[in-house]
Amino acid sequence: MAPALDTVFAALADPTRRQILTMLLEDDMAVTDVAEPFEMSLAAISKHLLILANAGLISQEKRGRVKWCKLEPDALRDASVWMQAFGQFEAINLDAFERFLETELGPDTT
Repeated sequence: MAPALDTVFAALADPTRRQILTMLLEDDMAVTDVAEPFEMSLAAISKHLLILANAGLISQEKRGRVKWCKLEPDALRDASVWMQAFGQFEAINLDAFERFLETELGPDTT
């Protein structure tokens, strides 16, 4: 699982790729439509799409002359399970912790 997880997180590390995934949440898109909002070449977008496809986050298929991209949300499952393990820890409330220390140790020790 680790190499696949590493590949998914590496793909998600780039903001352009995250934006592409967000766009694909709506519906399948042609590669040219994916590229439209970005100020980069079609070749650069194709490289981003290849990285997403290699991570299993999207699939691509040719329909006639047009290449389409489809989100593969199940590919995020392992990453989501891994991240949820950290959800059991709540953020520390520093003010409450300081009050606790003052109560336990006295106001002069904090």
